Amino acid sequence: MRCSVFVVCGALLLFLVARPVLHGQTTVTLPEPVDSDGDGLSDELEQSLLSEFAPNFMMDGQDCSNLPAEFMRDLNVPKVQAENGTIYGQVFPVMTASSAGQTLELHFYHLWSQDCGSRGHPLDTEHVSVLVRASGGTGSVARWRAVYWYAAAHEDTVCDVSQITRAVTLKAEDHGATVWISPGKHASFLDPELCHRGCGSDRCENMQSFAVNQVVNLGEIERPMNGALWTSSPSWPLAAKMTGSDFPAIPLARLETLPSSDIAWFNPGRHPTQGMIAISNSTADAVATSGDNTFTAISVAGDSTGNALAKSYRKTVHAIGTSARHVGNALRPKPKTK
Repeated sequence: MRCSVFVVCGALLLFLVARPVLHGQTTVTLPEPVDSDGDGLSDELEQSLLSEFAPNFMMDGQDCSNLPAEFMRDLNVPKVQAENGTIYGQVFPVMTASSAGQTLELHFYHLWSQDCGSRGHPLDTEHVSVLVRASGGTGSVARWRAVYWYAAAHEDTVCDVSQITRAVTLKAEDHGATVWISPGKHASFLDPELCHRGCGSDRCENMQSFAVNQVVNLGEIERPMNGALWTSSPSWPLAAKMTGSDFPAIPLARLETLPSSDIAWFNPGRHPTQGMIAISNSTADAVATSGDNTFTAISVAGDSTGNALAKSYRKTVHAIGTSARHVGNALRPKPKTK
Protein backbone atom coordinates (compact mmCIF):
# COMPACT_ATOMS: atom_id res chain seq x y z
CA MET A 1 0.00 0.00 0.00
CA ARG A 2 1.25 3.47 -0.81
CA CYS A 3 1.67 5.68 2.22
CA SER A 4 1.56 9.44 1.83
CA VAL A 5 4.14 11.61 3.53
CA PHE A 6 1.23 13.74 4.67
CA VAL A 7 -0.24 10.82 6.63
CA VAL A 8 3.04 10.20 8.45
CA CYS A 9 3.40 13.90 9.23
CA GLY A 10 -0.23 14.03 10.32
CA ALA A 11 0.28 11.19 12.78
CA LEU A 12 3.31 12.97 14.22
CA LEU A 13 1.38 16.22 14.53
CA LEU A 14 -1.50 14.46 16.30
CA PHE A 15 1.01 12.95 18.74
CA LEU A 16 2.53 16.34 19.48
CA VAL A 17 -0.87 18.01 19.91
CA ALA A 18 -2.04 15.34 22.34
CA ARG A 19 1.23 15.50 24.32
CA PRO A 20 1.41 18.32 26.87
CA VAL A 21 4.66 20.29 27.05
CA LEU A 22 5.90 21.08 30.54
CA HIS A 23 7.71 24.32 31.37
CA GLY A 24 8.37 24.30 35.07
CA GLN A 25 4.96 23.93 36.73
CA THR A 26 2.98 25.19 33.70
CA THR A 27 1.33 22.85 31.21
CA VAL A 28 1.21 24.33 27.72
CA THR A 29 -1.24 22.80 25.25
CA LEU A 30 -0.21 23.14 21.62
CA PRO A 31 -2.76 24.58 19.14
CA GLU A 32 -5.30 22.21 17.62
CA PRO A 33 -5.03 21.38 13.91
CA VAL A 34 -6.46 23.98 11.53
CA ASP A 35 -9.93 23.32 10.08
CA SER A 36 -10.38 26.15 7.58
CA ASP A 37 -13.69 25.00 6.11
CA GLY A 38 -15.30 24.10 9.45
CA ASP A 39 -16.34 20.54 8.59
CA GLY A 40 -14.60 18.91 11.56
CA LEU A 41 -11.66 17.65 9.49
CA SER A 42 -8.20 19.19 9.65
CA ASP A 43 -6.76 20.82 6.55
CA GLU A 44 -3.77 18.50 6.81
CA LEU A 45 -5.89 15.34 6.83
CA GLU A 46 -7.96 16.55 3.87
CA GLN A 47 -4.89 17.36 1.79
CA SER A 48 -3.23 14.04 2.62
CA LEU A 49 -6.31 12.10 1.49
CA LEU A 50 -6.66 14.16 -1.70
CA SER A 51 -3.04 13.39 -2.54
CA GLU A 52 -3.35 9.71 -1.65
CA PHE A 53 -6.48 9.01 -3.71
CA ALA A 54 -6.00 11.41 -6.63
CA PRO A 55 -7.08 9.55 -9.80
CA ASN A 56 -4.84 8.78 -12.73
CA PHE A 57 -6.59 10.69 -15.52
CA MET A 58 -6.44 9.53 -19.13
CA MET A 59 -7.37 12.00 -21.89
CA ASP A 60 -7.09 12.64 -25.60
CA GLY A 61 -3.93 14.60 -26.33
CA GLN A 62 -5.79 16.57 -29.00
CA ASP A 63 -8.56 17.86 -26.72
CA CYS A 64 -9.49 21.40 -27.74
CA SER A 65 -9.34 22.53 -24.13
CA ASN A 66 -5.79 21.22 -23.69
CA LEU A 67 -5.72 20.35 -19.94
CA PRO A 68 -7.88 20.93 -16.85
CA ALA A 69 -7.57 24.57 -15.86
CA GLU A 70 -6.34 26.46 -12.81
CA PHE A 71 -8.54 29.43 -11.88
CA MET A 72 -7.53 32.78 -10.45
CA ARG A 73 -7.86 33.16 -6.71
CA ASP A 74 -10.08 35.56 -4.76
CA LEU A 75 -12.48 36.24 -7.64
CA ASN A 76 -16.25 35.77 -7.39
CA VAL A 77 -16.43 34.55 -10.99
CA PRO A 78 -14.29 31.78 -12.50
CA LYS A 79 -11.49 33.12 -14.66
CA VAL A 80 -8.88 30.79 -16.15
CA GLN A 81 -5.32 31.44 -15.04
CA ALA A 82 -3.69 28.56 -16.96
CA GLU A 83 -4.57 25.23 -18.57
CA ASN A 84 -1.94 23.34 -16.63
CA GLY A 85 -3.51 20.13 -15.30
CA THR A 86 -4.66 21.47 -11.93
CA ILE A 87 -7.24 19.30 -10.15
CA TYR A 88 -9.50 20.64 -7.39
CA GLY A 89 -10.62 18.54 -4.42
CA GLN A 90 -13.15 18.45 -1.62
CA VAL A 91 -13.37 16.26 1.49
CA PHE A 92 -16.35 16.00 3.84
CA PRO A 93 -17.77 13.50 6.38
CA VAL A 94 -20.89 11.49 5.56
CA MET A 95 -23.27 9.47 7.70
CA THR A 96 -23.68 5.85 6.63
CA ALA A 97 -25.54 2.82 7.94
CA SER A 98 -22.22 1.04 8.44
CA SER A 99 -20.50 1.17 11.82
CA ALA A 100 -17.22 -0.08 10.37
CA GLY A 101 -15.39 3.23 10.84
CA GLN A 102 -15.29 6.93 10.09
CA THR A 103 -16.43 7.53 6.50
CA LEU A 104 -15.41 10.44 4.29
CA GLU A 105 -16.29 11.42 0.75
CA LEU A 106 -13.66 12.85 -1.59
CA HIS A 107 -14.52 14.76 -4.77
CA PHE A 108 -11.97 15.42 -7.51
CA TYR A 109 -13.01 18.18 -9.93
CA HIS A 110 -11.41 18.52 -13.34
CA LEU A 111 -12.50 21.99 -14.46
CA TRP A 112 -12.13 23.15 -18.05
CA SER A 113 -12.02 26.46 -19.86
CA GLN A 114 -14.70 25.22 -22.26
CA ASP A 115 -16.93 22.38 -23.33
CA CYS A 116 -16.19 22.03 -27.03
CA GLY A 117 -18.43 19.09 -27.89
CA SER A 118 -21.97 19.21 -29.25
CA ARG A 119 -23.75 22.31 -27.91
CA GLY A 120 -20.49 23.54 -26.44
CA HIS A 121 -20.24 26.36 -23.92
CA PRO A 122 -17.66 28.27 -21.87
CA LEU A 123 -16.51 26.54 -18.66
CA ASP A 124 -17.04 22.88 -17.89
CA THR A 125 -17.33 21.26 -14.45
CA GLU A 126 -16.73 17.51 -14.22
CA HIS A 127 -15.76 15.27 -11.34
CA VAL A 128 -14.94 11.86 -9.89
CA SER A 129 -15.63 10.78 -6.30
CA VAL A 130 -14.51 8.12 -3.86
CA LEU A 131 -15.90 6.98 -0.51
CA VAL A 132 -13.14 6.10 1.96
CA ARG A 133 -13.39 4.44 5.35
CA ALA A 134 -11.01 4.46 8.31
CA SER A 135 -9.75 1.47 10.26
CA GLY A 136 -7.47 1.37 13.26
CA GLY A 137 -8.37 4.85 14.50
CA THR A 138 -9.57 8.16 13.13
CA GLY A 139 -8.05 11.14 11.38
CA SER A 140 -4.41 11.12 10.41
CA VAL A 141 -3.55 8.03 12.46
CA ALA A 142 -6.13 5.85 10.68
CA ARG A 143 -5.59 3.54 7.75
CA TRP A 144 -7.89 4.76 4.98
CA ARG A 145 -9.30 2.44 2.31
CA ALA A 146 -11.50 3.26 -0.66
CA VAL A 147 -14.86 1.46 -0.68
CA TYR A 148 -16.69 2.86 -3.75
CA TRP A 149 -15.82 4.98 -6.78
CA TYR A 150 -18.15 7.22 -8.80
CA ALA A 151 -17.60 8.89 -12.18
CA ALA A 152 -19.86 11.67 -13.47
CA ALA A 153 -20.70 11.50 -17.18
CA HIS A 154 -23.26 14.00 -18.54
CA GLU A 155 -24.62 14.22 -15.00
CA ASP A 156 -28.30 15.20 -14.58
CA THR A 157 -28.98 15.26 -18.33
CA VAL A 158 -30.95 12.95 -20.60
CA CYS A 159 -27.60 11.42 -21.65
CA ASP A 160 -26.52 10.70 -18.04
CA VAL A 161 -24.25 7.64 -18.02
CA SER A 162 -22.57 8.23 -14.66
CA GLN A 163 -21.19 5.05 -13.11
CA ILE A 164 -20.59 3.60 -9.67
CA THR A 165 -18.61 0.55 -8.57
CA ARG A 166 -16.70 -1.04 -5.72
CA ALA A 167 -13.10 0.02 -5.26
CA VAL A 168 -12.00 -3.61 -5.34
CA THR A 169 -13.42 -3.90 -8.87
CA LEU A 170 -10.98 -1.22 -10.06
CA LYS A 171 -8.14 -2.46 -7.86
CA ALA A 172 -8.13 1.04 -6.40
CA GLU A 173 -8.61 0.54 -2.66
CA ASP A 174 -5.45 2.28 -1.43
CA HIS A 175 -4.77 4.70 -4.28
CA GLY A 176 -6.53 6.62 -7.03
CA ALA A 177 -8.52 4.87 -9.75
CA THR A 178 -7.72 5.25 -13.44
CA VAL A 179 -10.35 7.50 -15.08
CA TRP A 180 -10.89 8.10 -18.81
CA ILE A 181 -12.05 11.57 -19.90
CA SER A 182 -13.86 11.81 -23.22
CA PRO A 183 -12.58 14.63 -25.47
CA GLY A 184 -14.69 17.72 -25.91
CA LYS A 185 -17.44 16.93 -23.40
CA HIS A 186 -15.02 15.74 -20.67
CA ALA A 187 -17.32 13.04 -19.28
CA SER A 188 -15.60 10.68 -16.81
CA PHE A 189 -15.55 6.90 -17.26
CA LEU A 190 -14.27 4.08 -15.05
CA ASP A 191 -13.61 1.88 -18.09
CA PRO A 192 -12.70 3.00 -21.63
CA GLU A 193 -15.30 0.63 -23.13
CA LEU A 194 -18.05 2.71 -21.53
CA CYS A 195 -17.26 5.84 -23.54
CA HIS A 196 -19.59 4.92 -26.39
CA ARG A 197 -22.49 3.80 -24.19
CA GLY A 198 -24.12 7.20 -23.79
CA CYS A 199 -25.70 9.29 -26.52
CA GLY A 200 -23.00 8.34 -28.98
CA SER A 201 -20.65 11.34 -28.99
CA ASP A 202 -18.11 10.06 -26.44
CA ARG A 203 -14.99 8.18 -27.50
CA CYS A 204 -11.93 7.12 -25.51
CA GLU A 205 -9.34 6.58 -28.25
CA ASN A 206 -5.68 7.62 -28.43
CA MET A 207 -5.76 8.25 -24.70
CA GLN A 208 -2.73 9.15 -22.63
CA SER A 209 -2.10 9.95 -19.01
CA PHE A 210 -1.39 13.55 -18.06
CA ALA A 211 0.60 14.68 -15.06
CA VAL A 212 -1.57 16.31 -12.40
CA ASN A 213 0.04 19.64 -11.65
CA GLN A 214 -1.49 20.02 -8.18
CA VAL A 215 -4.57 19.09 -6.15
CA VAL A 216 -6.09 22.22 -4.60
CA ASN A 217 -8.58 21.89 -1.72
CA LEU A 218 -11.77 23.89 -2.40
CA GLY A 219 -13.09 23.58 1.15
CA GLU A 220 -16.86 23.85 1.55
CA ILE A 221 -19.23 26.01 -0.45
CA GLU A 222 -19.97 28.23 2.59
CA ARG A 223 -16.29 28.43 3.58
CA PRO A 224 -14.09 28.14 0.48
CA MET A 225 -10.37 27.57 0.85
CA ASN A 226 -7.35 28.69 -1.18
CA GLY A 227 -9.14 31.70 -2.62
CA ALA A 228 -11.82 29.62 -4.39
CA LEU A 229 -14.56 32.23 -4.06
CA TRP A 230 -15.75 31.33 -7.56
CA THR A 231 -17.22 28.00 -6.40
CA SER A 232 -20.57 29.73 -5.76
CA SER A 233 -20.66 31.53 -9.10
CA PRO A 234 -23.87 31.05 -11.16
CA SER A 235 -21.61 30.80 -14.21
CA TRP A 236 -21.44 27.04 -13.68
CA PRO A 237 -23.12 24.25 -11.62
CA LEU A 238 -20.14 23.63 -9.34
CA ALA A 239 -22.00 24.63 -6.14
CA ALA A 240 -24.66 21.96 -6.71
CA LYS A 241 -21.99 19.29 -7.18
CA MET A 242 -20.27 20.33 -3.94
CA THR A 243 -23.38 20.15 -1.73
CA GLY A 244 -24.43 16.57 -2.43
CA SER A 245 -23.15 13.04 -1.89
CA ASP A 246 -22.46 10.75 -4.86
CA PHE A 247 -23.09 7.62 -2.78
CA PRO A 248 -26.77 7.53 -1.78
CA ALA A 249 -28.35 4.35 -0.47
CA ILE A 250 -30.37 3.34 -3.55
CA PRO A 251 -27.50 3.01 -6.09
CA LEU A 252 -25.25 1.37 -3.48
CA ALA A 253 -27.90 -1.19 -2.58
CA ARG A 254 -28.40 -1.97 -6.28
CA LEU A 255 -24.64 -2.27 -6.81
CA GLU A 256 -24.30 -4.74 -3.93
CA THR A 257 -26.66 -7.16 -5.68
CA LEU A 258 -24.25 -7.40 -8.63
CA PRO A 259 -21.07 -9.48 -8.96
CA SER A 260 -17.90 -7.80 -7.71
CA SER A 261 -16.65 -7.51 -11.31
CA ASP A 262 -19.45 -5.14 -12.37
CA ILE A 263 -19.61 -1.41 -12.90
CA ALA A 264 -23.19 -0.15 -12.64
CA TRP A 265 -25.03 2.84 -14.05
CA PHE A 266 -25.78 5.36 -11.31
CA ASN A 267 -29.21 6.19 -12.81
CA PRO A 268 -30.56 3.16 -14.71
CA GLY A 269 -33.83 4.97 -15.35
CA ARG A 270 -32.09 7.48 -17.57
CA HIS A 271 -31.30 4.91 -20.24
CA PRO A 272 -33.50 1.82 -19.83
CA THR A 273 -32.52 0.25 -23.17
CA GLN A 274 -28.94 -0.09 -21.96
CA GLY A 275 -29.90 -2.03 -18.86
CA MET A 276 -28.59 -1.59 -15.35
CA ILE A 277 -25.20 -3.21 -15.74
CA ALA A 278 -22.72 -1.10 -17.66
CA ILE A 279 -19.87 -3.55 -18.02
CA SER A 280 -18.57 -6.74 -16.50
CA ASN A 281 -15.09 -8.17 -16.76
CA SER A 282 -16.60 -11.44 -17.96
CA THR A 283 -19.41 -12.08 -20.48
CA ALA A 284 -20.15 -8.36 -20.70
CA ASP A 285 -22.37 -8.52 -23.75
CA ALA A 286 -24.47 -11.42 -22.50
CA VAL A 287 -24.98 -9.89 -19.08
CA ALA A 288 -25.82 -6.48 -20.51
CA THR A 289 -28.41 -8.04 -22.82
CA SER A 290 -29.93 -9.86 -19.88
CA GLY A 291 -30.01 -6.55 -18.00
CA ASP A 292 -31.96 -4.97 -20.86
CA ASN A 293 -34.74 -7.52 -20.51
CA THR A 294 -34.79 -7.65 -16.73
CA PHE A 295 -34.57 -4.03 -15.66
CA THR A 296 -36.32 -2.02 -18.37
CA ALA A 297 -39.68 -1.94 -16.60
CA ILE A 298 -38.12 -1.02 -13.27
CA SER A 299 -36.00 1.67 -14.92
CA VAL A 300 -38.97 3.33 -16.64
CA ALA A 301 -41.10 3.19 -13.51
CA GLY A 302 -38.38 4.65 -11.35
CA ASP A 303 -37.20 7.35 -13.74
CA SER A 304 -39.16 10.26 -12.27
CA THR A 305 -39.31 9.22 -8.63
CA GLY A 306 -36.04 7.35 -8.12
CA ASN A 307 -33.80 10.10 -9.47
CA ALA A 308 -35.62 12.78 -7.46
CA LEU A 309 -35.26 10.76 -4.27
CA ALA A 310 -31.60 10.07 -4.99
CA LYS A 311 -30.85 13.76 -5.50
CA SER A 312 -32.59 14.71 -2.24
CA TYR A 313 -30.75 11.95 -0.40
CA ARG A 314 -27.40 13.12 -1.79
CA LYS A 315 -27.80 16.56 -0.24
CA THR A 316 -29.09 15.13 3.05
CA VAL A 317 -26.14 12.74 3.52
CA HIS A 318 -23.66 15.58 3.09
CA ALA A 319 -25.52 17.92 5.45
CA ILE A 320 -26.04 15.33 8.20
CA GLY A 321 -22.44 14.18 8.02
CA THR A 322 -21.08 17.70 8.44
CA SER A 323 -23.57 18.50 11.22
CA ALA A 324 -22.61 15.36 13.11
CA ARG A 325 -18.96 16.41 13.03
CA HIS A 326 -19.86 19.84 14.40
CA VAL A 327 -21.91 18.34 17.25
CA GLY A 328 -19.12 15.93 18.10
CA ASN A 329 -16.57 18.74 18.24
CA ALA A 330 -18.86 20.86 20.40
CA LEU A 331 -19.40 18.06 22.94
CA ARG A 332 -15.73 17.04 23.05
CA PRO A 333 -14.07 18.46 26.19
CA LYS A 334 -11.26 20.88 25.34
CA PRO A 335 -7.95 20.82 27.27
CA LYS A 336 -7.35 23.73 29.60
CA THR A 337 -4.22 25.86 29.65
CA LYS A 338 -2.80 26.52 33.05
